[in-house]
Amino acid sequence: MLTAQEALDRLKQGNQRFANGKSSIPDLISKEHRSQLAADQNPFAIVLGCSDSRVPAEIIFDQGLGDLFVIRVAGNIVAPSQVGSVEFAAERYDCAVVVVLGHSHCGAVKATIDTLRNPDQPPSNNLMSIVNRVRPSVEILMQTELKDDLPKLCEHAVRSNVFASVNQLRHGSSVLEHLIEQGKLKIVGAEYSLETGEVTFFDF
Repeated sequence: MLTAQEALDRLKQGNQRFANGKSSIPDLISKEHRSQLAADQNPFAIVLGCSDSRVPAEIIFDQGLGDLFVIRVAGNIVAPSQVGSVEFAAERYDCAVVVVLGHSHCGAVKATIDTLRNPDQPPSNNLMSIVNRVRPSVEILMQTELKDDLPKLCEHAVRSNVFASVNQLRHGSSVLEHLIEQGKLKIVGAEYSLETGEVTFFDF
């Protein structure tokens, strides 16, 4: 079992390899490795990320099969099913770190901004359930000067949404709270840049 810091260092090192075009993934998904994982898994980190097709956690962190327990949902939002998935992995596999991974130009964040700007044209009920999870992170920013600068509004809203999801995981589950209090779990936020391929980890 890796410590939280060791797990974070491994993720950071993997992302640097990916961003520099030196990915080692082909060596990590061999037939032999796949066969070894058939009986069990032992991921070292949990990643709650967005469903965006450009942000596959295993690839951008240069990790192989069985290395990461990944939960993906539009807007990297936190709802009961996501919390339950994190609880399961944190308890079952002794993962010491959870990374909430947002990304630049997030479609769910943009959809939320569009909905708030055009309340007379709401999305479907299902999409609205995602928008409503992102909404608090956007509404507060739309009361500032950012409301007149869409690119900057989106940029700040992505980070605000990551912070909100981290906070919900830290304080919305007695299971996770207990693991944090025991020093067995750390929950952090991060943002992936579609332009550079680099992941920035937030310290808060």
